[in-house]
Formats: sequence, structure tokens, C-alpha cells
Amino acid sequence: MARSARQKLKILYVKDLLENESDSTSPLGMEEIIKHLEKQGISAERKSIYDDLDALRDYGMQIVYQKKNPKGYYLKKRHFETAELKLLIDAVEVSKFITEKKTVQLIEKLSAFGARNKRRLFKRQVFVRDRIKSMNESIYHNVDRIHEAISQNRRITFSYYSYDVKKNRILRRDGKRYDISPAILSWSDENYYLIAYDHEAEMIKHYRVDKMNDIQVEQTQRLGLDVIENIDVAHYTQRNFSMFSGEEIYVTISFANELAGVVIDRFGKNITFFPSGEGCFEARVKVALSPFFLGWIAALGDQAVILRPQEAVDAMKELLHKVQENY
Repeated sequence: MARSARQKLKILYVKDLLENESDSTSPLGMEEIIKHLEKQGISAERKSIYDDLDALRDYGMQIVYQKKNPKGYYLKKRHFETAELKLLIDAVEVSKFITEKKTVQLIEKLSAFGARNKRRLFKRQVFVRDRIKSMNESIYHNVDRIHEAISQNRRITFSYYSYDVKKNRILRRDGKRYDISPAILSWSDENYYLIAYDHEAEMIKHYRVDKMNDIQVEQTQRLGLDVIENIDVAHYTQRNFSMFSGEEIYVTISFANELAGVVIDRFGKNITFFPSGEGCFEARVKVALSPFFLGWIAALGDQAVILRPQEAVDAMKELLHKVQENY
């Protein structure tokens, strides 16, 4: 590229330099900016750079000159603060439905929003290999196709699989394709689900997005729109993806005092605690007597005891008896 043509790019190089190399701990001095431009084959005087900085400020960039040492210019406000990027990177890292390969790619892209001297910090915090991750690289194409179908009011068809004991994929329904009307994508319990209307069963069902295969957007319009429009996503996910799945009843449980935080994390701060003997409290919660709930209680050992109703006590005893028979 001719030197005169490169001069026209000067302001863009200054913008990139501020975005990639500057922050309050590493501001850019004028000489440093000039040397960077020279490496790009661009000659510049101080006045022209001052004009570029003013133009970039008018454009909306918050460029600050720091008078105390270290002196220089830096970008005060970015699209993402360092803490926000760490939060997003942590979320990507622990997400089971994002594959290991895509996790590394996403963290690389997110890191690019921070100053270059912070990127090594982001990457140092990445521990992906020992985490449980989805093995389905096509999940991102699945999400795209589902969004496309919803936006165009189209049905989708796909095959759905699980695994056998040899870890081989096994297509459900002998490979017969599912034909449904997609409604909403929901992230629950570290998995991505599609909530959709099943035409044959005439009811709402859900599917793990990472277990959907060969999704095709059909030309036929979605059915069950009256049902889809009335889906209460929060209520549906609570009933189908957690200990609240099934017919709900009130259960009174005695907990050791040190489990107060655990109980709040599970049921929220609106739950009422009642003193119950030395070192214990009682809580009355609305749950379904599902294996998920009973297993959660069992995992708390002798620090949690179901008190009433009797059907809940009997369900817990039955579960523990069946477990004991296995040993």
C-alpha cells in the first residue's frame, strides 16, 4: 500500500493501539504512539495525533490523559470491564454444553475485548481439560437453526440420540425423525434445552440441544402457537429440571444450623426458619417427592431429617432401603 494511502489509516491505528495496549497502569506516551505508527509505515507529528485523539473522543471513546506517573493516554471505558470479562470467561469455562474446543475459542475472543497486558491473566485462569464438557461440536449450528426456525415461524425436524454402555450414539425411536414446533431455548442445570410443542402428543416437551442431530428447518409453519405463547418458562423449567418436578407437596425438614446457607441457596431467602432443638432449625418447603429431592436430602447425611408428612418420611425410607440393598 502506498505511503499516502497508509496515512489515511493513521487514526484507525491510533484507535487500535489505545484499545489493545492501554489502561491506567500502562498508558501510552506520545513518543510511544509515534513509534508505533512508524512501524506501520506512517509518519506523524504530535499535532496530527492530538487531532486524532480529539476526533476519537468526539466519536465516543473515553480517552484520558494521566498526568501522574506513569504518564500517558489510555482508554478509560471499554465495552467490558476486566471483572465483567472474567465473569463471562468463567461462565463459558464451566458451561457443560460448550465443547472444550469451542470453550478455548470463545475465551480467546472474549479476551480480545481487554487490554493486551490483561489477556495473559484471563488465559492463566482457564482450566478446561478436566471439566465435563459436551462432545457435540454441532451444538452451535443447532442453536442457529433453532433460532432461525423460531424467527421464521417454522417447524423443525431432527433425530435424537442417547448413549449405550459402549459409549456409542444410539438414535431414539429407531431413527425416526422428530417433527416439532420450537418455542424457547432455555439454559437449566448446566444444559441447553429446547422447549417445544409436540404435535403428535399435543403437549409441551423439552429436548437437550446437544443431543439433537441433523436439524432441518421445514417450510411448514409452527403449530400450537396458542400453547407456545402461554408457556411460563420459569415455572416449566422449575418443574421439569429440578427437585420441583412432579406433584408438589409441603415437606418439613430439620437441618443443622450450619446448613442455613445451603438451604437458602436451594430455596431462596424468603423461606422461614423455625428453631428446632439445640443446633437445629426447621423449614417447610414445597417440593415434589422426586428422586432428585430425596437424593439431595440423603447427600446431607445426618444433618438433614424429613419430619413430615408421613408419605415423605416413607419415601425417604424406601429410597434408603433400596440403596442399602445394593451394598
